[in-house]
Amino acid sequence: MSSVDLSEIERIDTVGAWLVHRFAAEHDAEITGLDADGEHLLAQVAAADQPVAMRPATAGSFTRMVGEIGDAVVTTGHTLYGLLGFLGATLIAFWHVVTHPKRFRFNAVVQRFEVVGVNALAIVGLMSFLIGIVIAQQGAVQLQQFGAEFLTINLVGRITLRELGVLMTAIMVAGRSGSAFAAQIGTMKLTEEVDAMRTIGVSPMEALVLPRVLATVIMMPLLGMYASIVTIIGGGLLCWITLGIPPVTFIQRLREVVPITDLYVGLVKAPVFGLIIAVAGCFQGMLVESDAEQVGTRTTAAVVQAIFLVIVIDAFFAVFFTSIGWI
Repeated sequence: MSSVDLSEIERIDTVGAWLVHRFAAEHDAEITGLDADGEHLLAQVAAADQPVAMRPATAGSFTRMVGEIGDAVVTTGHTLYGLLGFLGATLIAFWHVVTHPKRFRFNAVVQRFEVVGVNALAIVGLMSFLIGIVIAQQGAVQLQQFGAEFLTINLVGRITLRELGVLMTAIMVAGRSGSAFAAQIGTMKLTEEVDAMRTIGVSPMEALVLPRVLATVIMMPLLGMYASIVTIIGGGLLCWITLGIPPVTFIQRLREVVPITDLYVGLVKAPVFGLIIAVAGCFQGMLVESDAEQVGTRTTAAVVQAIFLVIVIDAFFAVFFTSIGWI
């Protein structure tokens, strides 16, 4: 068996070790004379000398589909875990502010009131008014077939106060304010403003996240009530024009058929929806790290996650309120 004597070699790099290894492998030769470092490098090169497929093996359609489902489940689990952790951090920041009132940023919260609430009145009002007209029109068309068009008032009143008023408001706030939270905080992460705040001893949770969460939680019940009233006005206007039901009769019928528990249901759900929207938006904004493309990706994820969680929680609320007799 021939050998390759490298005892006169003072220094060898990775390329040289690979050339020697390939030569020895082709000629079935033994390599001798290397020091400890050279032996280690040659061993690493030999271990890495493995055939590599030029094209990865294509998986079948079923295997690929199962893999994508598994990846989606894992990603969803990680996201929910992160959201719970972020919610806990938000509650801790809130407790720190409660125990140290001087750290409460009143001006920041008031500014968020304007952004989340006041500036949203026009779009929320317009959408709610149109939704009320659509509900009344579709309900009247179906109920007229049975001579029960007067029940359109029941439909508009109950579905608005109990479900659609708050739910549609939450969806609009998620698309408008939740995306803004993610984009604003994500941009601050890219420009390293968040790191600068930590450097000077300012907590980003208290300065950025908490004012947005508080403003959204407080404004959601008000926006939900406003949206419900405008929706009822839209439904009442259509009933007046199409069915000939005067506003006085419409309001009187509403007072008879809509229980006060429907109002309570909407007021209970609204702040929970606001908390979900604000936490999802701020959480996704805090995840932005590398490039500007992530700002758009995280903003989209914030809106999708907020709307999905709002609908899921609304389903749980529906079951809960039915179980306690608020139907």
